[in-house]
Amino acid sequence: MRSRHLSEDIEKPKRIGVAGAAFAATIGNMLEFYDFITYSFFAIQIGHTFFPAQNEYGSLMLSLATFGAGFVTRPIGGIVLGMFSDRVGRRPAMLLSFALMGSAILILALTPSYATIGLAAPIIVIVARMVQGFALGGEVGPTTAYLIEIASPERRALVVSWQPTSQGIAATAGALVGVILSRTLAPEALDAYGWRMAFLFGAACLPFGLWMRRRLPETIPRRDDAALVESSSHLALARRHIRVIGLAVMILASGTIATYVTQYMTTYAQNTLHVPSPLAFAVSLVGNGLSIAGALLGGWLADRFGRKPVLIWPQLLTLLATYPTFLWIVHAPAAMSLLLGFGVLSLIGSVPFTAFYATFTEALPQSIRGGVFATVYAVAIASFGGTAQLVVTWLLHVSGNPLAPAWYLLLAAAVGLVAMSLMPETAPVKVGRESL
Repeated sequence: MRSRHLSEDIEKPKRIGVAGAAFAATIGNMLEFYDFITYSFFAIQIGHTFFPAQNEYGSLMLSLATFGAGFVTRPIGGIVLGMFSDRVGRRPAMLLSFALMGSAILILALTPSYATIGLAAPIIVIVARMVQGFALGGEVGPTTAYLIEIASPERRALVVSWQPTSQGIAATAGALVGVILSRTLAPEALDAYGWRMAFLFGAACLPFGLWMRRRLPETIPRRDDAALVESSSHLALARRHIRVIGLAVMILASGTIATYVTQYMTTYAQNTLHVPSPLAFAVSLVGNGLSIAGALLGGWLADRFGRKPVLIWPQLLTLLATYPTFLWIVHAPAAMSLLLGFGVLSLIGSVPFTAFYATFTEALPQSIRGGVFATVYAVAIASFGGTAQLVVTWLLHVSGNPLAPAWYLLLAAAVGLVAMSLMPETAPVKVGRESL
């Protein structure tokens, strides 16, 4: 397919502007991630409801394994919905993924407990998680492609920063709900119905998200029959970018391990450090709130100074700060160490990934951008995100060392740093104003 300038490729968002279109796209992403991440916050309570076991460890592991089941279907969703977005359009793909997620959320929130319907309960929950994984696997690629396509060249990273920012807002909202519920409900009530309220809060926003997304302008031009035939060489074109795809897998593996281990800190603080539930949820609330600031800062810096410096230096700082931070937290598990320690790590660690989102998306042609980004993202998340909390729980169990999460984070950060140093520079401020 012949290369076209950005202005010829998209329907300009005249009615709502670029800012409005970016908000409309990412509010759906935000609501989806809220419900997906909320599961990890309430893993203990969900384990008690659907996975009774002889001991607390067994119940938690079954609950986390079900959380991981949602990652199994992510690559399938990435391939199916990502390629759908390249061939048919970004908007229909985003609407479909959002509708699927909404259905799964309601099923999960309303499924009776194991004590009520027996084995059917965990089976229904697992199926709902797999539908969620399929929908979310096909969400990130089309949304990120959409954001890069509506942005002017000099503001691409800042606009794309709303992708990780929306995830941070979702995680913050989930943590805030956790803090409120844990402070207002007794532990028995939180186990019985409190966690269900958290999911239903997200489900209540689904009609608004669908309405917002229906108003989005399309960024994929109408293609004639010849163009559709040419677009069938999706895989062949992707092979030409195999090096950057391989590096992207490494970076996403690093980032998703950091993300899901960070989300696990609520459970870690309660189970391993034995701090009160309100403080445990407050740790996630503060950490996720600061990750929002880091993502936006990363986008601004990447547009101003280029992608590579923003990729490398914050990642190196994260690598150096992780172990000392965990050492402080483990030896003095108080509000100061938990909130400041995890907060600083969340802030610094979120900065480079906005630059990565922009770099990887800019490096891919528009005709394969949604499918390749979605597939690579989903494969990396499924392989490393879905297992991150299981690995950390297992490491803590077999080693008995509360520093075990730091070991895994250090390995992930080192791999990410190597891959980031090898990524190409794609910022228009460095390589010139280029078409997408």
